[in-house]
Amino acid sequence: MNYIWIILIIVAFLVGLAAGFYGARLYMKKYFKENPPISEDMIAAMMSQMGQKPSAKKLNQVMNMMIHSQR
Repeated sequence: MNYIWIILIIVAFLVGLAAGFYGARLYMKKYFKENPPISEDMIAAMMSQMGQKPSAKKLNQVMNMMIHSQR
């Protein structure tokens, strides 16, 4: 009878572990979709602080470089 309780505890632990992992994974995906790590506005602000004039072409180049470096 005691071995049934041990098996149930182990199964409950594994189910909780899997549910927690996938729940955290979904939460982080949603968070990064809503709040990207860096945006074009942030890049434009950095460029203007460095004394560069942020044109649309430069912003697109920097964003493309960042997207390709993340892969």
